[in-house]
Amino acid sequence: MVIKYINLFCIASLLITSCSSTNSKPVNKDSVITAGIGKTTKATNPSAANSLCFLRTEGKDNQDSTSVELIIKGDKVSGQMSWMPDQKDCRKGILEGTIKGDTINAVWSFMQEGTKDTLNLKFKLNNNKLLQKPLKLNVTSGRDQTDESVGYTLNYQVSNKARH
Repeated sequence: MVIKYINLFCIASLLITSCSSTNSKPVNKDSVITAGIGKTTKATNPSAANSLCFLRTEGKDNQDSTSVELIIKGDKVSGQMSWMPDQKDCRKGILEGTIKGDTINAVWSFMQEGTKDTLNLKFKLNNNKLLQKPLKLNVTSGRDQTDESVGYTLNYQVSNKARH
């Protein structure tokens, strides 16, 4: 039981550290895209970037976690995503995509068990939260894919923001 809490603490510490790096460039706060309460606002300088970090935990003891760092510059989105289930192989990789309004369409290129793979993901910024459409298994291909038939049901909470 204590080991689970130690593992959860270590994961949370790593996520906080990765989203609050001091070796990054500061963000130009006067001209960024910001995720406000219930809306996303685009400012005038398309060369400015904004970094947002989110964390989602799940499982009986919140032992499984997914972290997402988004860097939004104009209508382009990049970043990192890590899915870390307890005592299972994780998926870690980069996100590349676009944002239109509050909707993000991204490709997640990740490594799992030494194999490279990609997934198309759909996110929505809403009320200082990141929402994601869940994945489902495509029985024909044997691969995960975004479930387009449901809403944005996976909720991420805002975490320490990165400075880029």
